[in-house]
Amino acid sequence: MSGHSTYQPQSAFMKWMEQRLPIAGLVHSSFIAYPTPRNLNYWWTFGGILSFMLAAQIVTGIILVMHYTPHESLAFNSVEHIMRDVNYGWLLRYLHSNGASMFFIAVYIHMFRGMYYGSYKAPREVLWILGVIIYLLMMATGFLGYTLPWGQMSFWGATVITNFFSAIPWVGETVVTWLWGGYSVGNPTLQRFFSLHYLLPFVIAGVVVLHVWALHVVGQNNPLGIEPKGDKDTVPFTPYATIKDGFGMVCFMLFFAYFVFYLPNYLGHADNYIPANPAVTPAHIVPEWYYLPFYAILRAIPNKLLGVVALFASIGILVFLPWLDSSKVRSARFRPLFRQFFWIFVAVCLGLGYLGAKPAEGGYVIASQILTFYYFAHFLIILPLLSRFETTKPLPNSISEAVLKGGVPIGASAPAPKKA
Repeated sequence: MSGHSTYQPQSAFMKWMEQRLPIAGLVHSSFIAYPTPRNLNYWWTFGGILSFMLAAQIVTGIILVMHYTPHESLAFNSVEHIMRDVNYGWLLRYLHSNGASMFFIAVYIHMFRGMYYGSYKAPREVLWILGVIIYLLMMATGFLGYTLPWGQMSFWGATVITNFFSAIPWVGETVVTWLWGGYSVGNPTLQRFFSLHYLLPFVIAGVVVLHVWALHVVGQNNPLGIEPKGDKDTVPFTPYATIKDGFGMVCFMLFFAYFVFYLPNYLGHADNYIPANPAVTPAHIVPEWYYLPFYAILRAIPNKLLGVVALFASIGILVFLPWLDSSKVRSARFRPLFRQFFWIFVAVCLGLGYLGAKPAEGGYVIASQILTFYYFAHFLIILPLLSRFETTKPLPNSISEAVLKGGVPIGASAPAPKKA
């Protein structure tokens, strides 16, 4: 059986509950008997890892809030109080700050996996769009959280980023004044950012529920990019997928723990251990590492308004990916040209991340402009052309056929047996 069974409560209490609030049946159908493609690999474990990281961020955030004071005169010292005086406060703070980086590492892998295997294509367009919305909410939450320690990089990062909105014609200055709660970054700004930072994770959790719901409606994609055909192509989610996901999660947690216990400040910035000082500007203001590619795109364009437009367009264009790439074949396994351009795109994103950490001067700006052009060309020129002219490899008839025959699709040439 591939997991299509229905939940049958055994005890009288569970039968009574199932008739009135079928939570157990929902959990059973969604996480136990749910039919999963039998060929999923470890790249599919990051959905579970992201769910775990979201829960960890919410739990550690709630506890940290019990000891944090959102006031410009007290915020920095309250963070130091957490680190020095609260029992295991240092651990909670490092779990939360490094957890944000781990969250983004997992989401970037999750997104690139979806792009490589065509998980954004029909009928999963809404699933992909919900994922992009989650990503946008994560970016907003991460930025707001970075301002809360009220160190030098927190203060000046908030000043620089919020000033981008002043480039919006007619309403820009009004938006900035509303964000600041006045005419400069100060205590009202910190309180607003704290309130929003506390609220948005729960909004993310709500969109994640929709994301999982959409996933269960259309089903999971798989490395071959073909739809499962009956029970032979699927297995129950439990124990097959849960064991695999559990092992992947343990490996990721070890990676997470290494940063928490051995390199807790490696992914942060040293200037944030200096109290915020509006009179002293840091020599080089940079955002967190997970924003650096978009920061490079912003600075690559000399016009402030166009730079802000490019920044938001670089994320918004992901929403239209299902229609920009109209190829009928999903997986890059069967798209040789797409596979090459995909890895070039990954290299471009890494290059933009590197350039975002460098000063906006000389060759760094020129390189940023070249990579920015390629970033948008990948979506607007390369993918549409590949959709029309690329010659794809033949697909297997079913998942089980590919699994049992070592992945050699019907119509392809299997290795000839060697003669004795």
